[in-house]
Amino acid sequence: QPLISSSKWLQLHGLKQNKLSLSQILSQIGFQHREEYVSTLGKPVASRYAAGLFAQYMTAQDGSVYNLTAKKELILHFVDCLMRAIELYKQRMDWLTSASRQIFGVIQEQCIVIVLDFGTASPAEFDLCCDALSMVLMEQVTQIARFNLIRAARDLVRWQLQPTAVSDQAVSSAVKWLWKLARATAASPGSSAQALLEAMGDETVSS
Repeated sequence: QPLISSSKWLQLHGLKQNKLSLSQILSQIGFQHREEYVSTLGKPVASRYAAGLFAQYMTAQDGSVYNLTAKKELILHFVDCLMRAIELYKQRMDWLTSASRQIFGVIQEQCIVIVLDFGTASPAEFDLCCDALSMVLMEQVTQIARFNLIRAARDLVRWQLQPTAVSDQAVSSAVKWLWKLARATAASPGSSAQALLEAMGDETVSS
């Protein structure tokens, strides 16, 4: 799936976009039962001719009543459309809560710098961090334009001097660099902040 936000995804695949919201469906399978003031007659007029002729549905949002006129085939068509929409939503949720997205969310920027601050992680915790970082590099960074890695330490360690263009070779190189980092490196109290400032020093970096 493309690396887009949920709001953008809903603009493409949401119920409203596909004319499957409740109000949109009701307008296609019936008509609203109205009681309104008609200025030309000078009095309220209700569409009472529909009373008893059609099945009716009252919406919970504003209490509007719709007279349902659609045949069974059209109703079943909308049932099928909604079931497909539900399945699509489930797939999106499964995707959002799996692999690197579960930890890092969905990367939407085209040029990023990932700051690595391992703190006082144990060797096992360090390896877990490297696993997660390798995952995000291979799953998401491969879909953007440029990236770099900086490790927060007493002496900052960069993968590259500047963000570099994404390619299979670049990502592979970054993963190898990551796993070759020393498990324990002395860090100063301000090293994390310094690493963040270095990461944001390039005006082309989005995040």
